[in-house]
Amino acid sequence: MSELISSIGSISGLMLGLLAAVVWLLAAPTSRKPQLFLVALLLVYLGLSLHAVSRAVSWPLRRGYHSFEARDAPPSPFAIVLLGAGARTVHGRSGKIGVLTLGGASCVREAARVVRVLNGPLLVSSGGPPDGYDMIPESETMKMALVQLGVPAERIVLESESHVTRDEAVLTAQILRERGIRSCVLVTSDLHMRRALASFRHQGLDARPAIARDPLDSQRTWLSFLPTPQGIEYSREVVHDYIGLLWYWARGWT
Repeated sequence: MSELISSIGSISGLMLGLLAAVVWLLAAPTSRKPQLFLVALLLVYLGLSLHAVSRAVSWPLRRGYHSFEARDAPPSPFAIVLLGAGARTVHGRSGKIGVLTLGGASCVREAARVVRVLNGPLLVSSGGPPDGYDMIPESETMKMALVQLGVPAERIVLESESHVTRDEAVLTAQILRERGIRSCVLVTSDLHMRRALASFRHQGLDARPAIARDPLDSQRTWLSFLPTPQGIEYSREVVHDYIGLLWYWARGWT
């Protein structure tokens, strides 16, 4: 299911759509339907590539959240939970290294800030490798970045088995309960926060939101109105979380 969701609003989806349009045009060269389909496809992907458009469309996912402050923390004891938001593994001839995506790096930066605001509570770095891929668990890549940002390594606990948000909620809840903790500050993107909060609260945790800044907010404003690969990627995440919310609701995971 997650792979199907990921293909929607992606470059792969565009290529498959174009291929279908070309085949349709060859099969029915005099019909207007494949021509209209091709025009509609290009207009949709033009909109998806504009960051300004996707930010507007994503407003229902993002509304109601603000930058985390100390007064937003739940009663002690609590932990900080950093959810995986994007990492890649680069393979070389003699080893491999993990690198963060823009979204992943933004979440790590926010987690490090929250640690300083709250004077260093336990932090759970959550995220495992995808099934069937030789990749470094995202939790480990994020831990390395957190340590570089000054978070003490001994305060970081790894959850490296999860594959989706529900896994992260279930496995992290177990880790926290073993330590007598039933509250957490949840760090993830504003797009992902609504589904993440619902998943963690469904596991009985008092979860409070700490949203990471959209990394594209730092670009020049006019770039938000131009087609970019980053705009396509952001739109893919928007589509992913809208469909993910419906899927989690249908499965009873929220």
